Amino acid sequence: MADPVGRVELVERVDELDRVVGVVERGEAVRRGWLHRVATTVCRDAGGRLLVHRRADGLARFPGQYNWLVGGAVDVGESWEEAAGRELTEELGVRVDVRFAFKFLCRGAISPYWLGVHEAVVAEDLSPDPAEIAWHGWVSDGELQVMARQLAFVPDGVEVLRRYQSGS
Repeated sequence: MADPVGRVELVERVDELDRVVGVVERGEAVRRGWLHRVATTVCRDAGGRLLVHRRADGLARFPGQYNWLVGGAVDVGESWEEAAGRELTEELGVRVDVRFAFKFLCRGAISPYWLGVHEAVVAEDLSPDPAEIAWHGWVSDGELQVMARQLAFVPDGVEVLRRYQSGS
């Protein structure tokens, strides 16, 4: 799979213990069900509200669906935290510190992968990439629960919500 500027997206293929076993193209990893890493972030504002967004309609994966996580593939040689921070900058236009919360082997709606979940407090104004995010808003924990039940949410995000609220 190529990124928006046409570059091939390389990721580290990992095993069931999250050990690197090679470098592969992300699209191939997805097609073949090879494990790789994805970093996501739960964003809160200064008041503790959670960021929720609707994915752009033109996206290949889960177009128009809602999510409460911001993230993407971990690049070759990149740490979980570096990837999470980079994705926040690319998708939301912000540079903030992220804190690693937990990781788990996500079976995934499309393919399996190791998912690293991070947390960040975002105090600055967001400038979402319209190619990625069609709408965004800040909601309470309770409002997020209702939205996740009533709206079309990215399935993997619903799984993370369950794990996050249970303390994983």
